[in-house]
Amino acid sequence: MEPIVVIPTFWTSHKSSRGRVSATEPPSAYDHPTPIGERGSLPACLDSLRRARGLGRVLIITAVTDPAIAHQAEDHVQQIADEFPDIDAWVFGHTEMGSLHRRLEQLGFSDMIESVALSGYGAVRNTGLIVAAVLGHDVVVFVDDDEVVLSDDFLEIGMYGLGETLADGAPLLAKTGYYVDERGRWQNHDAAPWSDMFWRQRDAYNKALDVVLAPPRIQRARIAFGGIMALHRDMFTTVSFDPWVQRGEDMDYVINVRMHGGDVFIDDEWKIMHLPPDPLSEATRFQQDVYRFVYEDRKIEFAKSQVDLRQVTPKSMRPYPGDFIDSSVGWRAMVTGILRALARPEKKRYFRIATRAVKEAGDYARESCQNYFAFQRRWPMMMDSLWEDVALRTLFTGERKVDRTTLTGRFPVIPTD
Repeated sequence: MEPIVVIPTFWTSHKSSRGRVSATEPPSAYDHPTPIGERGSLPACLDSLRRARGLGRVLIITAVTDPAIAHQAEDHVQQIADEFPDIDAWVFGHTEMGSLHRRLEQLGFSDMIESVALSGYGAVRNTGLIVAAVLGHDVVVFVDDDEVVLSDDFLEIGMYGLGETLADGAPLLAKTGYYVDERGRWQNHDAAPWSDMFWRQRDAYNKALDVVLAPPRIQRARIAFGGIMALHRDMFTTVSFDPWVQRGEDMDYVINVRMHGGDVFIDDEWKIMHLPPDPLSEATRFQQDVYRFVYEDRKIEFAKSQVDLRQVTPKSMRPYPGDFIDSSVGWRAMVTGILRALARPEKKRYFRIATRAVKEAGDYARESCQNYFAFQRRWPMMMDSLWEDVALRTLFTGERKVDRTTLTGRFPVIPTD
């Protein structure tokens, strides 16, 4: 099995280092989009991939905070990719997405178009899965653009056991590794401030990562890391990422997989160095965490009414994210917002989160969580139709040095038996 390596990369305009992906609430701000004109972390990521044995096609998915800069961002990313001629890398952006949408219309999946997009973390990862299906790859390996591959056996470790059956009879179709920093640490044990007395997110996260120190090598995971994740065809054509989750789409994917009868596993020998820049706004990140945890609580409750799904409980996901996806998350977020408003910078933003955003997060969750289940039910049929689709395969050549006006989306008639 030759994997396709998928690298999502996020860009914004010169004028703003942070933007909104959507004009609708809530704001789906990316953590650290790179301003066009800067090189960002993508070159270091690509350079590190050179050392990985067995590296084949590399897909760079380009998302932007403003559609007006889409082509500019795609050209900029292509220029970076061209610096690595020894890597079979190509760029997927809004041009290709338009052609994909037209093909979905032809195949009878018009209802999926709005959610198959380059807006939001989950939707961008779904795009990588779709392209992998069109190109007929049996394995997708996700690597984020702010990460550095540390060893030449990176892909070999990631592929280890994938597609096989474990001793307990469980199929290993989805696996994750873990992040380390420049000092090789995978946990952060800095003391939590007093304002987080009801929001010990870091402590719960560290406890969840204790599994890295414990045998066996491969264990069922409660959390996953989207920047080091491998998915087998039998998994990614069956279970999608959730386009409506605000952050933590990788953690959410563990829940989605469990709901559909599977598991994501963590391999304690698979690691990658994560070098994210400092977040521009801690308050924005907290707001997104509030949205995603309230959303997960609602999603799990809604799933109880779906007879075809395996039930997932907060208890089964403890310590993380289980401690943050139960019914207490609302009041804990409200109190934490107030305490942070008293103790930290961005006081007005924290106060607004406490007084308004928690309620808005609940409204968003009630309106949106059922969308995923409707989307997910159509996902396997759509992926089956797109698998090695002749029309899209001929279009997705990866060669961007062409006149975009020729990409009309008018596909030739494909003979059928």
